[in-house]
Amino acid sequence: MHFLVTNDDGVFAAGLLALAQEFRKLGEVSVLAPDHNWSASGHVKTLSRPLRVKAFTLADGTTALGSDGAPSDCVALAMLGVIEKPIDMVVSGINPNANIGHDLTYSGTVTAAMEAAISGIPAIAVSLDAPEYFSGPLDYATAATVTRKIAEKLLSDPLPDHALLNVNVPYLKESELKGYRISRQGQRIYRDELVRREDPRGRPYYWIGGEAPTGVAESGTDFGDLAEGYVSITPVQLDLTAHKLISQLKKWTFDG
Repeated sequence: MHFLVTNDDGVFAAGLLALAQEFRKLGEVSVLAPDHNWSASGHVKTLSRPLRVKAFTLADGTTALGSDGAPSDCVALAMLGVIEKPIDMVVSGINPNANIGHDLTYSGTVTAAMEAAISGIPAIAVSLDAPEYFSGPLDYATAATVTRKIAEKLLSDPLPDHALLNVNVPYLKESELKGYRISRQGQRIYRDELVRREDPRGRPYYWIGGEAPTGVAESGTDFGDLAEGYVSITPVQLDLTAHKLISQLKKWTFDG
């Protein structure tokens, strides 16, 4: 098996290294990730400028490729031939903070996996629910092991094309996890605030600030299951159609 490991935090992120090392237990691993942080970048496809790719050496001495493109660009580059060997699965992460609810539309971690799903390649996005403003190095060992186990299940029981798994892991030791749950997307509560300041020349600029987001801790959702100490696994499809609304909209009439 050949795995592509990527992320949105940059090629030197500790979570990416932990994931790459763990997946070498399953097969060959190639790394192609952004050369700098692209958090909250969403699903980007760069068409207006050339993309650069160069080799880097990771902390364990292995070689990785880094691009100045977005996470989704990195996956596209790999699949289009920058990495010559066919890719069997794309694994994106490990993000240091949870990606739940509406986060999925913002997350470079998740949209990198979406880029793989568009091409029908199995994909997992994985995030660690580390405490906000945690100081010091994070321990990604549990999340890496959990992701490998989920990948083994996915290989033996594949999803349909154009679907992926979004995985969120509590910040616990593996022995402390309550287990695994299949979750639906929950309700994220954002507490954004607009901060207005002035530069040295008196011109205004703006910063989107505010407190860290929370969520509705409903059991069966990604936020709720994670809060209860379970690994949350959410199947995500690329079809965004609100199917339940089609019958309602078909009742609309338009003059002419």
